[in-house]
Amino acid sequence: MSLPDTHVRAATERAVTAVRDTTLTRSEAARTGRGIIAELPGFRTGDALASAVLTAAAPQRMAVYDRRVQHALDTLRLPLTPTTGRYGRYLQLLDDLLHHGGARADGWTARDIGTALYWTRRPAPTPSR
Repeated sequence: MSLPDTHVRAATERAVTAVRDTTLTRSEAARTGRGIIAELPGFRTGDALASAVLTAAAPQRMAVYDRRVQHALDTLRLPLTPTTGRYGRYLQLLDDLLHHGGARADGWTARDIGTALYWTRRPAPTPSR
């Protein structure tokens, strides 16, 4: 609440412009947008909230990253370390999956794969009584 509204709007606009920039690869756009939005409080650590905002800005290019997606990636043995630049690497991984899928991935977006990863984690079984 301490930042002027104009600063928040300017940073948000730059981040939105970055993720919508089709001259950048999806992972470059994600990395750039994530770096810009990190200027704002609440977006400096963790990728879940930032990825949700960036995905809302460019739903055909971006995808949400959160702990459920990370769990699915771990289960599938697709490495994604929690080091700096994780969101850009996540989008690169999704691009690799899209290209690897070939014709079977026709019409799929990064968001579609991210959503599928999100839902791969099954809820914990309820204890029987």
